[in-house]
Amino acid sequence: MVNCLLLSCMSISLLLAGQEQIEQPKKENPPPIRIVVVGDSTVASYKKSAKDIAGWGQVIGEQFNKKVTVVNRAASGRSSSSFVWEGRWAEALRHKPDYVFIQFGHNDCPGKGIRQTDPKTTFRDYLRKYVYYARQAGAKPVLITPMTRRRFDEHGKIKTILRPYAEAMLAVGRQEKVPVVDLHAASVELFNRLGDRGSADLSCDAKDRTHFSAKGARTMAWLIAERLPRVEPTLRAYLKPSAADPKPSRDR
Repeated sequence: MVNCLLLSCMSISLLLAGQEQIEQPKKENPPPIRIVVVGDSTVASYKKSAKDIAGWGQVIGEQFNKKVTVVNRAASGRSSSSFVWEGRWAEALRHKPDYVFIQFGHNDCPGKGIRQTDPKTTFRDYLRKYVYYARQAGAKPVLITPMTRRRFDEHGKIKTILRPYAEAMLAVGRQEKVPVVDLHAASVELFNRLGDRGSADLSCDAKDRTHFSAKGARTMAWLIAERLPRVEPTLRAYLKPSAADPKPSRDR
């Protein structure tokens, strides 16, 4: 009788152990991926020089693990339209990306000559082309709204002309079912919180309110990485467990 009870208990234990082993989720082991980044001077890579300047596309790779290769094809002075005209978009797709991060807006603004686009019409048309051709190439597009320039009003709050372009991206994202990181809103919130003086070291130069220092570029990259899992969960497994938070100092 005792032997029967022991055998019965052993059988139940083995069964439960086996069930536990089956129910345990497999550890994530995602395949290597390539992310291609396209955009303007706020995204572009810069050679080492006396001037401390960088674009977020130059440092975004620091937010990912070794499974990710980042190819930054962003170029200074380009808009959503000129990037296509010059053949840069076709060249970017030749890198066979798994994901494409797309940020334009700064050079699409009024006053930029033939690069100018209208946020209600032509800018959206170009964004749809990026989405369509990225998907045709087998890549997942991720739209990233243009960060604000560091321009403050008399009350110490950010004043921006880029919000219409950010809203256009968000609208296209909804229509085309594309993930959008609203870097514009995130940067406005950050600069309003830090103030002019507290965010000064994020700019590459005291007179330059558009381009970023290495610290500023890393801050933008961190803001993007922080939001990526929410808008594109498939990238969660590729982000470092604890992305480096630059913790910019507050205004004093």
